[in-house]
Order: sequence, then structure tokens, then C-alpha cells
Amino acid sequence: MAQLSPLLKQATPVVVDHGEGVYLYDVEGKRHLDFTAGIGVTSTGHCHPRVVRAAQEQIGKLVHGQYTTVMHKPLLELTERLGAVLPNGLDSVFYANSGSEAVEAALRLSRQATKRPNVIVMQGGFHGRTVAAATMTTSGTRFSAGIGPLMAGVHVTPFPYAYHYGWDEQTATKFALRELDFLFQTVSAPNETAAIFVEPVLGEGGYVPANTEFMAGLRERADRHGILLVVDEIQTGFGRTGKFWGHDHFDVSPDIVLIAKGLASGFPLSGIAASQELMAKALPGSQGGTYGGNAVSCAAAIATLEVIQQENLVENAAERGRQLLEGARVIADKTPAIGEVRGLGLLVGSEFTTADGEPDAATAAAAQQTASKNGLLLLTCGPYMNVVRMVPPLIVNAEQVDEALRIWGDVVASVTGS
Repeated sequence: MAQLSPLLKQATPVVVDHGEGVYLYDVEGKRHLDFTAGIGVTSTGHCHPRVVRAAQEQIGKLVHGQYTTVMHKPLLELTERLGAVLPNGLDSVFYANSGSEAVEAALRLSRQATKRPNVIVMQGGFHGRTVAAATMTTSGTRFSAGIGPLMAGVHVTPFPYAYHYGWDEQTATKFALRELDFLFQTVSAPNETAAIFVEPVLGEGGYVPANTEFMAGLRERADRHGILLVVDEIQTGFGRTGKFWGHDHFDVSPDIVLIAKGLASGFPLSGIAASQELMAKALPGSQGGTYGGNAVSCAAAIATLEVIQQENLVENAAERGRQLLEGARVIADKTPAIGEVRGLGLLVGSEFTTADGEPDAATAAAAQQTASKNGLLLLTCGPYMNVVRMVPPLIVNAEQVDEALRIWGDVVASVTGS
């Protein structure tokens, strides 16, 4: 009998029978409030009727039309629809299947377009598990351990993670930008640096938002040195942060944006967007893939965009995100075990620390597991896995947020004794 690989570490013991909206129902009929959303993927909730209908209709017409061989209507329509929401000037799209593939496509484009070998990534960033993407990932050694030697040409600069450094945000930001300038002088000369990759909110790194001063500093340095600014919106895009794009909070314009996760409500679809001018600087034939731009995934993505826009889910993410963040902070105020609660929109993280301020992964894990037993599905993240994250679907309502906070409050009290 075949079994799943033992290397797949399950966050919960739940075996799902079906999902509906914000809830998952296991094979025993128990209902679970899903504040994982497939790690930010099921943006419109589980099995949104419009997304399901679009996928069902497309399956009866065309499942796979390999898009360097033939094109199909969902592919062309999705591209046109994305044109209305992509950042200004980014009018050319390449599709793939996973976030890692999007990252590697952006890396390839950056190096070919600039003819420079190096890229800079953020300390605590996550970009994927394939070799190049794992090399660019510093949110935890578990993503790159044992597969070396890793890819050359990747250099790491600090992110303004103020709580980690024990500083205020302004001090952390000035430090991060000063260290980036130092990196240019000591490790990767600007004229050998193709791109800077940054997440608007560190995802696996602990749900740490960037800020306007930091992002403006990256943009200014990229412009000054002819470096591309690549914004990884794989987890933060499509309304997750309470604005359509995470970088919209910081008034910055990317040269390349990476998309995936919430794009197609659970169907595998990712991509990169750049200007036609930039795309044209890469080598012909350097983009492709067997399953990229799958017809069913594209149909689901079109429906997802319609639902996000017509059901005002970006605005809902902003409102419910404030409610969730404020509620989680009230709970944290009652216990010294949670050192900080932070987030942006429907990305909220609670960082657990010991009495002397050290990362407390054990209590974070106990809280996450206890929440699961009590019907609230959550995940941990952060370099030390001491952050419990809440990432519900964008359709979550006020009553469901209150329900999650009630469970979470009881869980925190029970595992911390506070």
C-alpha cells in the first residue's frame, strides 16, 4: 500500500470531507472554522458557487490547451481582466502554476533583461522550495537545508523587523536601508545587481509588514542604480491586505509583480507581470511550461476576480482585518506570553515569547494545536515557528471573526495559564 511521504508534516489531524465558505467539515461531520484558507489561497472561501460554476462549465469545453501551442478564451480573457487591476505600466503577463515558478520566472527575466548576475532578497523572506527559490528564502533553514550547494548570486539584506531587533520601526528601517547600502559596497556592486525581491508583508517570516519609508528607500536605490524592484505579492495580493495589492499601502511602484495563491481560489495558477518593454529584453523562448495558464484555472481566476470586485471583498478584508487585529491585541494584552500582535488586513500574527523575550515555539505550537481541537484551524510561521497566524478567506464576516477570537482567547488562556 502506498502512503504519503513522511516528510509532509501535517499542521492539523483534520481529514476534510467538504468545504463551504469559511468552514471545513471533516469526515466525521465536525465543522472547523478555517483561518488558514489553504495558506491564503481560498480567497473567496471554499467552493464559492460562482467559482465552482465557472470551473464546471470550462471542464466541459476544454481542460488543457497548452498555451505555447494554442491559446484559449479563458487565457485571453483573464489577461484582459488583469489589465484593469495590475499596477500601472505592468501590461505583460506570463503564467505558471506555483509561486516558486513565478519567482524563478522573475529571476530569469531580471538577469536576462539587465545582464547582471546578482539578486538581493530580504532577511526572513519566503519565495519557494525549488532550488533557486529556496536559495532566495531566508524565513527558515528548513527550506534549504540538505540541498546545497545552493545557487550563487543571491545576497541577503535586513528587513525592518522592529520587534526582532528590539527597536522602534523608524530605527529598524534606517538600519535596514543603511545595511543595504553597505551590501552594495561590500558584497554586490550595484552594476552587478539585477533585482531586489521583497514581500510587502513577510509571510513565512512571521507576518511582518513593511513600511512606506522602507519601500520608498528600495525604490529610490533601484532607480538610482538601474536595479529592478520585484514585489512578491504571492500571499499579499488580490485584496488580502485590505488593498488590492500589498504594496498599495506603501505608495511604491514595482517593476515586476509576482502573483499566485488568491488568484484562482484554489486552482493552481501563478504568474509574473511586467511592462512589455521589460519582458522584451529577455531571451525568446525563455518562458514556457506545460500546464501554465491552464484553461480551468484561468476560468476560475476570472470568476474569482468578479467575486472580489462585486462582493467588495477588498473592503471587507480591510474592515474584518482591523477587527481581527484589534481583537487579537486585546487577547495579547492579557498575557505576557504574546510579545507582539501585528499584521495588515487579513494577515494577523501573534508572536509568542518567553519571560526573557526569547522565541517560544513550544507555546505557539500548543496554542495552534489546541485551537485545532477546538474547531479553529490556524498555522504557525516565523524563523522560530513561534508566530501563530490567522489568514481567513476574504469573505469572512464579523460574527465569524468574533467566533474565532472567542476560541483564540480561550485557547491562549488555557495554554498560558493567564
